[in-house]
Amino acid sequence: MRKYIHIYKSELISNLQYILNILFRLINFILLIFIFMNLWDYIYDNPNELINGYSKNQMIWYVIITEIIWGATDGRRYCRKITDDVRGGNIAYMINKPYSYIGYAISSHLGEITIKTIISMIVGFTMGMIFLKDIPVLSIPAIIIVLLSGILAVLINSLLVTFIGLISFIIEDSNPIFWLYSKMILVLGVLFPIEYFPGPLAQIMKCSPIYVTCYGPAKLFVDFSYSSAVQIIISQITYLGIAWGMCLVIYMKGVRRLNATGG
Repeated sequence: MRKYIHIYKSELISNLQYILNILFRLINFILLIFIFMNLWDYIYDNPNELINGYSKNQMIWYVIITEIIWGATDGRRYCRKITDDVRGGNIAYMINKPYSYIGYAISSHLGEITIKTIISMIVGFTMGMIFLKDIPVLSIPAIIIVLLSGILAVLINSLLVTFIGLISFIIEDSNPIFWLYSKMILVLGVLFPIEYFPGPLAQIMKCSPIYVTCYGPAKLFVDFSYSSAVQIIISQITYLGIAWGMCLVIYMKGVRRLNATGG
């Protein structure tokens, strides 16, 4: 575990030198938040009106939280990095290192996105407070649970992107698969809560990554309840184990293929 913490710290310190680059990459995040603030402001004629159980402020805060989580993962760059490692053969040099490639990739990635996530949270919450002049009131235990759920969401999403990147062992280029995954999360998870979809589709979505990577943390932030928190956290822990297992299986299969072909 120490070596992965060291990898995380090294990447974190390295990224502190590129704060300006991170700030420039947040321009897209700010524009998206601004656009959806105006969209939901237009849809809700009455700020107190409820649509599918959500008020205007709840919907805007929902989008802010999901955008923070999805943007924090920076999945496109991360997936491309893993794909390039596999296709370029760099992963072959890491197999004999005293650490797991999956552990290395995740630790390095988390170190890379930590600063961006913190800045995104500051920017997102500042915009929400300025435009909405309101924020959901949460108790200290609720805040801790929401933060835990958010961290689990980022971990799960990072593992799923890792798995997609490692698919390059089989199909050479997994970037098209990531494109499909990202669009599914964006359209069905980031922009709308599960309650906005028809019953059968909503039930399917509760078993999908959307529930644990986007909907769960955002739902707890805008409409917290301990019963929902228990259900969401258990689902996230289960998904975390499944995602880790999927990564291990495809990685081991890929390593065997490399060994069989002599790297």
